[in-house]
Amino acid sequence: MSEAEKNQNTNEIPNDQPFFDIIRIYAKDCSLETPCTPKVFLQPLKPSVNIEFDTKTQPIADDQYEVDLRVTATCKSELDGKEEVVYICEVHQAGAFIIKNMDEESMEYLLAGLAPNILFPYAREHISALVNRATFPALNLRPINFEALYRARKAEEMQQGEEANKDKDAPQA
Repeated sequence: MSEAEKNQNTNEIPNDQPFFDIIRIYAKDCSLETPCTPKVFLQPLKPSVNIEFDTKTQPIADDQYEVDLRVTATCKSELDGKEEVVYICEVHQAGAFIIKNMDEESMEYLLAGLAPNILFPYAREHISALVNRATFPALNLRPINFEALYRARKAEEMQQGEEANKDKDAPQA
């Protein structure tokens, strides 16, 4: 039995040990829209690229979760005197993960911080390949540290909670 097959069989995981593993990584959806072709190829391109991303997590079975990382790259440029969308490239890179015997805080960290870090290099590659195949200038996204983003978001939530508690405890005038 291969290591991957062992990992998919959650019955072989010790019942009391914390456990995290990847079941599978897959492209859930990939698309590229090029609304201004072919005129975009007949003019100088001065691209402005905006990158957006988010994640969605859902349970798929006992101790198994899907994390779907959506990355959207929108490129605009001035064409015929007005700004137009050159392309929109969207990738949903997903993964199925096993998480056993973890407290809620650890699970949240694994699903919102670690799993997106695992998925993002695959999403970057899909976006780069789609844009390249459409013959646009190369788009190489910088790495994103989702673990650091998760920690920053949690610190901000904690600070907001402390401020809200201070407001409640403040004497009323």
